[in-house]
Formats: sequence, C-alpha cells, structure tokens
Amino acid sequence: MALTLRQLGYFLALAEERHFSKAAERVHVTQPALSMQIREMEDALGTQLFERSPRDIRLTPAGREVETRARRILGQVSELEAVARQQGLVGRINLGVIPTVAPYLLPEVLPLLRASDITRDLRLREATTDLLLAGLDRGQLDAVVIAEPPSSAGLVLAPLFTDRFLLAGRRSVLEGLADGAEALRPVTLDPDQLLLLDEGHCLADQALEVCGMTRRQSRLDLGASSLTTLCGLVGQGLGMTFLPEIALRQEQAATPGMAVTRFAAPEPSRQIVLGRRATSSASDWFDELVSLFSQAGQGLTAQARLIA
Repeated sequence: MALTLRQLGYFLALAEERHFSKAAERVHVTQPALSMQIREMEDALGTQLFERSPRDIRLTPAGREVETRARRILGQVSELEAVARQQGLVGRINLGVIPTVAPYLLPEVLPLLRASDITRDLRLREATTDLLLAGLDRGQLDAVVIAEPPSSAGLVLAPLFTDRFLLAGRRSVLEGLADGAEALRPVTLDPDQLLLLDEGHCLADQALEVCGMTRRQSRLDLGASSLTTLCGLVGQGLGMTFLPEIALRQEQAATPGMAVTRFAAPEPSRQIVLGRRATSSASDWFDELVSLFSQAGQGLTAQARLIA
C-alpha cells in the first residue's frame, strides 16, 4: 500500500501532539480513524513508528527518520500549492515571437512585465512562424506571438491588436505614386519595385497575398532576413517595401531617407495573436500576457497613426 500525503499529515500531528485524541482533533478526524491511518502507514513501511504506552507516545528511531522526511515532503507540497494559488505569471514561461514583431513589441512589453514582477521567469525565442508552431507543438514553447496562423483545433488564439501595413520608400518615389489617377492599393504596385523578406517570413507571404503576386513576380534575390535591412535598402532608393505600423517609429528613426504612405481603405493589415496549445492549462499567466501585449501593441499602432 502506497503512502499518502494525508497519512504524512496525520503522522506529523501525532508526532507533535504525542496524544491520539489531541492529534485527531487537530486534523479533524476521529481517534479511531487516526489510529487506523497510522497503523496502515507502519504496515506500508514495515516498521514501528511510535512507542505506545498508557501515559505517553514517543517516536522510534525509524519514526524520527520518517519525521524528517515527512516535514520536507509536506513543506515542498505547501510551496507548490502556494505557487499554484498566486495570480499572474509563475514558473518558467517559454515564449516565442516572430522576427517582424519581436524587435518592436518586446521593448514596449518588457517594462510592463517588469512592473508585474514576472520577467525573471520569462524565456524568449525569436523565430519564424513555422519554427515557433513546431516548438509549441513539441512543448518547447508555452505560447507564441504570431500573425494570423492557419486555424487549428489544437490552438487557442487570443487577438492582441491589428497591425496595418504602410508602404515605405524614398519620398520622391512615393510622391510619384500619389500623382497617379488610381488610389494607392497593393495590387497597383510594380512587382519590380517591391522588396520583400526572404522566404519563410510570414510578412512576405502576407504582402504577396494582398498584392495578388507570386514570389517569381517580386524581387526576392536580396535574401533580406530583417525589416531593418529592407528599410536600409529602401532608404537608399532601391525599391519599396511593406512596413507594419509597429515598426514605423523605430525604423523611421534609423533610416532618415525613408518615407511612408498609407494605402487607400480598406488598408491591408495583419492580426497579431497570442497562441497556446488547447491542451495546456488556461491559467492566469496567459490572460496577463494577452493584456500586456495588447496594451503595448495598441500603443505602437496609435503612435504610427499620428506619424503617418
């Protein structure tokens, strides 16, 4: 018969009270029930734990050894229960973020996380959507910040904010587009002028989709792996690119030669979401991350709408 935590609790009560009636009252059971549990515990361990006499109850040498271990075990259980009762993020949270979000959103979120006193337990990984979803599926990640993945019954997705796309280029190039008779829409762009991220980045796929293009139609020979690289090229007059609103403030400050303009309504956009496995525990840490990331993302997009 295996020992139970209840038996360990009864054992410690009797070891401290040294009286069956007082120990039973302390743990809110009858004296016969307590005596039976102690006897079953001794049978399971194959040794006598208490010396019983009409006037006193004392621990045997084996009982003293069990007492030491029982206190350690129940102490650890109490710590575990205390952690589970806490509100907010506890334990280690492994979070993945796509590269077209991480450099812009994390600097805004981290101060909010520090204010919530949870950054000590947060582990971050930056990778493309397919790698993040694979890590989430394998249990290597607890949650991911991504842009509109394919719907899956195995995922729980919480919307964070809408991130509209701007068109970035040299001012002279963008002014030339504005002189046209047609409203500025993605489908009217010249594929030869469009610079996109390398294959594997969801932002590139989304840009192609809203433009109604294929990869063969766009200039993908540069192999750019970051928006910062693309913005640098755009600032030198080598083409145009799609720029998410959350990246505008940072990239425009780093690239003086780059200007941006908005598309005609309805503006192309992406929905940034926080996802977790449907089988994982829906504890408060997920809701808290949703709140903090939403706050940061909505702040960045609001600033972008004032700038552009």
